[in-house]
Amino acid sequence: MGNFYGEWSKRVARFAGRPVTFALAFGVILVWIVTGPIFGFSDTWQLVINTGTTIVTFLMVFLIQNTQNRDTAAIQLKLDELIRVTQGAHNALMDLEELEERQIEAFRARYEALAAEARARLLRGEPDTNTPEA
Repeated sequence: MGNFYGEWSKRVARFAGRPVTFALAFGVILVWIVTGPIFGFSDTWQLVINTGTTIVTFLMVFLIQNTQNRDTAAIQLKLDELIRVTQGAHNALMDLEELEERQIEAFRARYEALAAEARARLLRGEPDTNTPEA
């Protein structure tokens, strides 16, 4: 089921992101607006668009989240691979997104300190291209 949903969500996401899909949705709204006077701007007329847009929005939230999760996982794996193959890189930074918040904050504080040191070197006219161990 998971593979079917993943493949289906990729296809729907690609379709939903196309200009023709936007034009189709815009056309539906125009038809709804034009039919307003025909139906006397009734409660049912309003309910049709409200229900339709609510259903589409509800389903798209899950679809977008699935796509976002897959894209984020792929990006994280690519970044992990870049860290792994870069000489002198800190392998402890791989899979960082799986750490607890306090652990991530400790890494963030260390890198903020490194950035501050590098900016101070730049202000003194020194290069900031070295590694922290140098």
